[in-house]
Parts: sequence; structure tokens; C-alpha cells
Amino acid sequence: MLGCTRGMRRYGYYGAPFGGMIWMLVAWIVQLFLAYLVYQDAKQRDVNPVLWGILVAIPVIGWLFLVIYVIIRETVRPVRVSGQSSALTILDERFARGEITAEDYRKMKDELNR
Repeated sequence: MLGCTRGMRRYGYYGAPFGGMIWMLVAWIVQLFLAYLVYQDAKQRDVNPVLWGILVAIPVIGWLFLVIYVIIRETVRPVRVSGQSSALTILDERFARGEITAEDYRKMKDELNR
């Protein structure tokens, strides 16, 4: 073997048998774990969890997509799961903000109460 030292032939480039394979396996486990976390977070925020999970799971480029997801995550507001507003509550809020007149408010409230 030209250009190889005796230790490289015996132990590979990382200094121990299967050393490179172990580190590659560890890197894959970390990458897949991060993809799972991104998937769960995207699912909660309702921003296409399958797409983001797959993009983050791609080796090497996945780290770039992870950074992009974290930046986008800060700009997207989470979806309310519990305590969703009812139609009457929304109507009351619109009337309180002055978006609709008193006459429109009464008409809409009567329509909703039917």
C-alpha cells in the first residue's frame, strides 16, 4: 500500500478499528433525533412537519435547514390548540375594537344565536 503507514493499514484513518463507522453512526443518530424534534415542533405549529423533518434529516445540508427552521420558527406564531375563540367571542372583540357598528353587531349576534 503506497502512502500508508503501518498504523493506518491496521487501524484505519481514525486510529481504531471501526472508529470511522462509530462516529458516522453517532452523527446519524444525532441528525435523526434533531429531525424528530423539528418534526414535533412543526407539527405543533402546523407548518408542514413532514417536509421540515425530512429536510433536517438530510446529512450535512440538514444543519443548514435546521438553522433556517429556527429562524422561521421565531417569525411564525404558534396555532392555538386549546381555548379557541367562539364566534360570539370574536364578534364581541370586533365590536369592542370598533370594526363593526352597533347595528351590524346586533344583526350578526342574532344570526349566531339562531
